[in-house]
Amino acid sequence: MKNAHRIIAIDGPAASGKSSVARELARRLNFVYVNSGEMYRAITWHVLEQGIDPKDSARIAKVVDCASITSELQNNESHVRINHADPTPHLREDRVNNAVSAVSAVPEVRRCVDEKMRTYARDYDLVVEGRDIGSVVFPDTPSKFYIDASPEVRSRRRAAEGQRDEIAERDRADSLRAAAPLVIAKDAEVIDTSNMTIDEVVNEIVRRLKSKGFSL
Repeated sequence: MKNAHRIIAIDGPAASGKSSVARELARRLNFVYVNSGEMYRAITWHVLEQGIDPKDSARIAKVVDCASITSELQNNESHVRINHADPTPHLREDRVNNAVSAVSAVPEVRRCVDEKMRTYARDYDLVVEGRDIGSVVFPDTPSKFYIDASPEVRSRRRAAEGQRDEIAERDRADSLRAAAPLVIAKDAEVIDTSNMTIDEVVNEIVRRLKSKGFSL
C-alpha cells in the first residue's frame, strides 16, 4: 500500500535495542513513534485476563474480534487501550513475556495490529518498530532498518531490564510462525548494535537516511 506520510521501519529481534533506537529517532525527527510490540503485548495481556490459553487461536481470534481495541497518541507515542482499560503497567509481566509470541502468531491478531499502524500512517510521519514492519506492514517504504546484536549481548540487555523471557526461544518462535515471521526485509539495511550506544545507532541511521536524500 502507498502511504501519504513518511515511514521509517525499524525491525529486529528481542533486546536488539530497536525500541530505544526507534523512540530516540522519532524524537529527533519529530515523527510519531509506534511500538508494535506494545500492541501485541496489550492484546496478550487481555487474552490472559480472560483466562484463555495462549495457544487457543480460535478463542483468541474471537476475543480480538469482540474487544474494543483503540490506539491513541500521548506525547507523540502510540498507546493501546482495550475495552477502555490501560494495560501499560502489565506489559512486561513474566506471564505476558511468555505468551506474547504465541498470541501474536494468530493471524487475526496480526491483522488487527497492522490495521492500527496503517491508520496512523494516513495522518502522521512515523518511526515504527517491530518484527515485520518492513517486510509486511509497510513493504513499500524505502526507509527500512534491521537492528541486531549478538545473542549474548541481547541476553544481557534483557536481564538488565529485569526481563526473564528466553531470547533464543522468542527468536525461534517468531522466525518460524506462519503469519508474518521475523525476517530481514530484502531491502533493509542491517545495523549490528552489539558495541554501539543508542545515540551511535541513531546517528548512523540519520547518516544513512541523509545519504539517500531523506529530508530531515
